[in-house]
Amino acid sequence: MTDRSSIIFGNKMSSSTIKKAERSKRKFIRKFGDDSNADYKVWTEKNPSIGDLLGVYNVCLSEDGSPAGGEGGFDEEKGIIVGNIRMGFGHYRISMAMASCANALGYTPYWMDLNGYPHTTCTKVISSQNDLYSLGSRLSTKSRLFNKIVWEPTNYEGFRQLTYNSADQKNAELMAPVYRNIPKDIPVIGTHVWPAQAAIHAGMKYVVNAIPDNWPMALHFAEGSVHTIQTQNAYQGYRICNGMAKKNINNPMPADSLVYTGHYVDHELVSNIGKDCDARIARKETGKPMRFLLTIGGAGAQKEVFAAIINDLMSDIRDNKAAIYVNIGDYKNVYEDLLSMCPGMGDVTKNHFDNWEETERFAEDALKDDADIRGIHLFCHSNIFEAVYCTNLLMRSCDVLVTKPSELSFYPVPKIFIKRIGGHEMWGAIHSAEIGDGTLECEDIPHTLQMIRLFKNEKTPLINMCESIKNNRKAGLYDGAYKVVELAMKMKG
Repeated sequence: MTDRSSIIFGNKMSSSTIKKAERSKRKFIRKFGDDSNADYKVWTEKNPSIGDLLGVYNVCLSEDGSPAGGEGGFDEEKGIIVGNIRMGFGHYRISMAMASCANALGYTPYWMDLNGYPHTTCTKVISSQNDLYSLGSRLSTKSRLFNKIVWEPTNYEGFRQLTYNSADQKNAELMAPVYRNIPKDIPVIGTHVWPAQAAIHAGMKYVVNAIPDNWPMALHFAEGSVHTIQTQNAYQGYRICNGMAKKNINNPMPADSLVYTGHYVDHELVSNIGKDCDARIARKETGKPMRFLLTIGGAGAQKEVFAAIINDLMSDIRDNKAAIYVNIGDYKNVYEDLLSMCPGMGDVTKNHFDNWEETERFAEDALKDDADIRGIHLFCHSNIFEAVYCTNLLMRSCDVLVTKPSELSFYPVPKIFIKRIGGHEMWGAIHSAEIGDGTLECEDIPHTLQMIRLFKNEKTPLINMCESIKNNRKAGLYDGAYKVVELAMKMKG
């Protein structure tokens, strides 16, 4: 296993940084053990939630092997692994985009969640860090002081530094064992840096590291892989490792280590952009209720904003001038909170709880020209795949998506951006506003409500965004996931 924590793209780390990285790894070993010598058996099985939709198979492993005696192996000719973790919903959503486009291109996507093997050191390390990140996200929405002093600086500058990547690379050595018995010539797309780093440490030959963020951070480096980015602005910052050693000039990434692809978006959404945008314009022109989609993030931290929007639109909902889809993911407790915060909400709400077939049917029916969507439709699914993909299904028939400027910044739907969680997210809103498919970031509730009313009461904002989205489609701006898949398969030759 090659040490990748001492020198990063030719930039030598200080002895103190290297020692700190080694201490971090030892700390995790003391806490969670070291399974470097474990011989995890591997098999595949169709994902029960998105297997039929996206052609996805799960990568399963245990020391004892498959309980069914070994169900399925890998298609070593057309198989491609989508390596991910659940940290919020974002990385799962990007993984679904990769799997969707892989399936559309005729390949077999294998879903490998490094946070889904609870008996491994890998998952234990990731889960502990995920818990800390989720706690920080929630605290940042409740405490302006914590957000200003701790959370924004950590996300904006702390994760930016090469020294942070040094520790991450050392910790990722503990994640490599999960790849031990996977055929080494199957391409891997990592939609978080840890699956990419772990794959490199494990000797996987063809690894693409799909960077999600539009703000260049060394956090996302997995040297030895090919890095892809969604925007040209991010390309420049990543290439020269801008600001990743404070004011010092860094050695740049090699030219063949970084590729601009465009936005990572599902085939089902990209292929229907023209039809869906024309339907939005038609609904606006004919005065049908405007459909707002509110989608909560994986940290479950936006309910106060959701409640304010619902309360502000309540009279319009009752008068059939507006309708709302609310996807609370797998946070059922948010439903009770919203009921208490929004008087009368229960009277106009239809719940869609843990009934995936009904959710699919609703999403399909809502696309029909004569669909009569009224009131509030609230969706909650305890299955994580359904919780995440529900937004994708609803996105096609909504008029406006209301979201924080995270991974959804890059999706081809008109967007109103609420306040970010972490400074790095602001660049998603900036990029979206520049290409015309999203608003500026609304940094507080009053500005969010102002934007909601502007879209509801006027035609221009929605129609302009729809036309921009169609033009962006022609320019190939939303083809990033196809290009990442094609890049990974071409690496194999």
